[in-house]
Amino acid sequence: MHPNRSNNFCCGGGGGFLQSGFKEQRLKYGKVKDDQVKATKADYIIAGCHNCHAQIHELSEHYEGHYGVIHFWTILALSLGILGPKERTYLHDDLKDVWVFHPEHEDM
Repeated sequence: MHPNRSNNFCCGGGGGFLQSGFKEQRLKYGKVKDDQVKATKADYIIAGCHNCHAQIHELSEHYEGHYGVIHFWTILALSLGILGPKERTYLHDDLKDVWVFHPEHEDM
């Protein structure tokens, strides 16, 4: 993304703003992040915290970005093969069926 690192744009959901009740303002502020994400043409965005995950997910739906949002720990658990079925509910179809060494998966 550009800009990135310490110059990156906030998603607009942090600092308690996600639960503040000002949804319209939060989504309007988040449009900057949504535009930034769309410019990357990424299929997924990796979020490091719950507030960012929830806000960016809502931005994708509200502004019809059609990109997925995934927690960093979900990617890590998926790559280790320890992501359980109930933890896959918000993944797109391309990742829902990825099973790497999962002991409970019947096809292994």
